[in-house]
Amino acid sequence: MKELIKYIAQSLVDQPEAVQVSEIEGEQTSVIELKVAKEDLGKVIGKQGRTARAMRTILSAASTKVRKRAVLEILE
Repeated sequence: MKELIKYIAQSLVDQPEAVQVSEIEGEQTSVIELKVAKEDLGKVIGKQGRTARAMRTILSAASTKVRKRAVLEILE
């Protein structure tokens, strides 16, 4: 799932080399932290958070398949 978020984020931003994704795994929940360049933050979040919401929806669908819960955190 970490690779999925990284792929989506790199496709959206102008500086794909600045994309950093880390995963903190718990027993039933994983927290995926996404960090992008400051200039690209708006592109990842989108208008009224639509892009971020879409990424969270895709992540939720993928995590359901492996019977885990995943949460996406977008860091500044």
